Amino acid sequence: EPISYRNNTDDWYSRYPQCLGHKQSPIAIFRHKSIDIIVPPIFFGLYDIPMAEPIILHNSGHTVQFQIPKTVLDEKPFITGGILEGTFIVEQAHFHWGSATRKGSEHMLNGHRYDLEMHIVHHNSKFADVNTARHFENGVAVIALLFKIVKINDIGYTGLDLIYKNLKSIQFHNTTIKAEEIISLGSLLGNIDRNDFYTYHGSLTTPPCSETVTWIIFANILPISYSDIKKFWNIRDTTDNQYVNIRDLQSSLFRKVYHFGHLKLQTSGWNFD
Repeated sequence: EPISYRNNTDDWYSRYPQCLGHKQSPIAIFRHKSIDIIVPPIFFGLYDIPMAEPIILHNSGHTVQFQIPKTVLDEKPFITGGILEGTFIVEQAHFHWGSATRKGSEHMLNGHRYDLEMHIVHHNSKFADVNTARHFENGVAVIALLFKIVKINDIGYTGLDLIYKNLKSIQFHNTTIKAEEIISLGSLLGNIDRNDFYTYHGSLTTPPCSETVTWIIFANILPISYSDIKKFWNIRDTTDNQYVNIRDLQSSLFRKVYHFGHLKLQTSGWNFD
């Protein structure tokens, strides 16, 4: 049965008890509350190598998603580094959005809710897929990108533009469209600074809310045009209604949120500037 955001997401726990856990996502992230860390940067393996076949976009009735195929080198893209323990192989990507009257990002950044959030979901290479990996500690890693509506029309991100232009074809529940061009996974990241991100331990933001996810949330916000975001707002669910698919913010409790990126290192005790 499809996930429902209709009433609110607080009643998920009646069927999925983990949704009431202490390491739930999404959360509100603040720069001043995050802890700067010096760890290896994230290595985006094969992210910029073209995929071997086009992506197939699907309207599941609660999101727009697509599996990530292998690259032309016959392996899937992967990530490692940061606070990740191990290597994480990409599986799929999907989106969360709002409406003309409601912001659409799941995570909140520095007091702002943004207009769209994209998740790129990876499983620990020890496991076959996300569904298996989510049962184990350090099983899953999700990269999140936040988007903000801007007035420009053609922003020119090849991978993202390919998705936007195919959304009309999957407006209705359970429809599928094969994109006609080949892209790389990295092209979905636009021109984002890959070395500036927040990271914390949390959960899937949809049932069963498994608490085995390392989140990587880019600090930079990507622009999206109003005409493109409207295509998400027009997507229909199983009952042919437009839908909003954002989970309510969860309490961060005592969790630490780490920040990786441009540290202003003090090189000596004296400051001459």
